[in-house]
Amino acid sequence: MPVPTCPCGQDLPYADCCGRLHRGEATATTAEQLMRSRYAAFVMHDAAYLRRTWSLTTRPATIDFTPGQKWTGLEIVSTTGGSPFHSEGTVEFHAHYTRNGNPGTQSETSTFTREAGEWVYVEAL
Repeated sequence: MPVPTCPCGQDLPYADCCGRLHRGEATATTAEQLMRSRYAAFVMHDAAYLRRTWSLTTRPATIDFTPGQKWTGLEIVSTTGGSPFHSEGTVEFHAHYTRNGNPGTQSETSTFTREAGEWVYVEAL
């Protein structure tokens, strides 16, 4: 039986891709990698990872998952900054889902920064 690829859209098994970040074995080296891993965390309902990678300045008290919503695909539209050599970056994306059987898309440009040397999500523009 083939190993399923990571929900983030990279052509790697989850365990070798975002799973490493979710388990704390690695940290994101770029804002895009963090964006992809956070999308995968939403797919997996990994609230602990989402909290850990959310800026201390904007992190909500709780993270709720929408009942009946299933994430079905991630499309990265563009990035600015966010490389291993930057301290800030943005990622524009379309996250596709179904909610109670109805398809939808969440389109957003997310901002990222470094806190204590690690990439974190700040907010949507």
